[in-house]
Parts: sequence; C-alpha cells; structure tokens
Amino acid sequence: MLSAQERAQIAQVWDLIAGHEAQFGAELLLRLFTVYPSTKVYFPHLSACQDATQLLSHGQRMLAAVGAAVQHVDNLRAALSPLADLHALVLRVDPANFPLLIQCFHVVLASHLQDEFTVQMQAAWDKFLTGVAVVLTEKYR
Repeated sequence: MLSAQERAQIAQVWDLIAGHEAQFGAELLLRLFTVYPSTKVYFPHLSACQDATQLLSHGQRMLAAVGAAVQHVDNLRAALSPLADLHALVLRVDPANFPLLIQCFHVVLASHLQDEFTVQMQAAWDKFLTGVAVVLTEKYR
C-alpha cells in the first residue's frame, strides 16, 4: 500500500518522464540487455542500437504500461491484467526478470533525473514497481 506522499512522488517522477517514454524505454531495454544478457532471449527482434525503430517502439510500449499503472495505482490488477496474461501465458517470461528490469529502470531514472530523483522518490518508485511486478507475476501461479 502506497502512502499519499509516495503516490505524489510517483506522479511527480512520471510528470518528468512524460514525453520521453520512447527514449527512457529504449535506454532501459539496452541497459537490461547489457547488464543481463540472458534477458535478450525474450527480444530477439530488437536491435541493440538505441535509435533502432523497434527498440524505441517497444520502449514506448513498456513505459506506456508503466504510465497506465501510475494512472491506476489503486487498481493495478485490473489495469495490468492483459499484460500479466501476455507475459505469463503467451510470452512465458521468467518472473525472475522483473526485479532485473526494476533495477535497470532505477538506474535510467537516476541518470536522467539526477538530483530531481531523490532517495524518497527512489524508494516510492521501488515500492510501486515491485507492486507492478507482483501483479505481473500473479498469473504464473
């Protein structure tokens, strides 16, 4: 459960991301592939270049899903149910990869937002993204 202050911090960071979803998402994927090369197996169609159209497109879709989660923070299960079905039942993504993605997302946020991404914001986003990951992995059970 997120506090009112954590919700405000999540919204504040999202406002800073808005308009840069493709760039942040592509960088997130590239960082994930670089630091955890085994995750690339789920994305054989994506180029390893940050300006590749497919990478930017998938990055945009990933961050659009995060944006939907931000907008529906009180009902993540309903908002993310189709995405959870896709990852668990169709793509069969190993749920151990979600914490890796969260870690890389924190690095991307910190590198872009720098001093604007405070320790408190990082903690709020960690709690929020962990909640998203929990919802995405519920369909595996």
